[in-house]
Amino acid sequence: MRVTFLGTGAAGGVPLYGCECAACARGRQDPRHVRRPCCALVEHDGARVLLDAGLTDLHERFAPGFLTAIVLTHFHPDHVHGLFHLRWGKADAIPVYGPPDTDGCADLFKHPGMLSFRTARKFEAFELGALRLTPLPLVHSKPTLGYAIEGPAGERFAYLTDTLGLPPRTAGFLRSWGEFEMAIDCSYPPHPAPNNHNDWHAAQRCALEAGARRTWLTHVGHALDDWMIQHAPVVPSHIALAADGIFTDVEPCLR
Repeated sequence: MRVTFLGTGAAGGVPLYGCECAACARGRQDPRHVRRPCCALVEHDGARVLLDAGLTDLHERFAPGFLTAIVLTHFHPDHVHGLFHLRWGKADAIPVYGPPDTDGCADLFKHPGMLSFRTARKFEAFELGALRLTPLPLVHSKPTLGYAIEGPAGERFAYLTDTLGLPPRTAGFLRSWGEFEMAIDCSYPPHPAPNNHNDWHAAQRCALEAGARRTWLTHVGHALDDWMIQHAPVVPSHIALAADGIFTDVEPCLR
């Protein structure tokens, strides 16, 4: 199973408009340090599942028929922007799974176009080709789900953004799931009272609570990148900072 991080930025991205911090200055000079809206592509045995849809060029990135489905964590604009243009395309319908949210975002439900919206419900697993996805509730300001994604040979990857901590039942599911990698929200540098998103310390607590063998930090804000430039913190060996365009090949794991 290959997981490619297409975007790893918090709302506003990196560089942030008008900001002159070290991280934003670096991002303007070097495209390797740009962070676009948080989004990932999971590929395995012919199945291609897009996790979140905030990238505004989805209609240019993916040819008709390429995506098996789009799976949304929630309906905040930075996670669904790309759907607004894609929906007017002329191609076979694309299934779009997301949490139960009657508000959705703007008029997506009223005018779905070629998007076929379907409701994902917590802990009710569903299959997309060779992949099995279990929605996991998260802690955010809008109904939000993460996804535990499993391949037929025991490849396991959890995608958990946006969230502040993990609900006990979600953490318990992950601890009993077997060996896995995961991506977790880490929007802020250390903060005494983070809001709606993990800070540096909360993200690492989530990694320990869940028991992941490797944790990728994503949904990264410019302030976290700037803090890391200024302080060069020691990063535990089981933690990695995700970046746009990189991928991880998730190997089969022992249960």
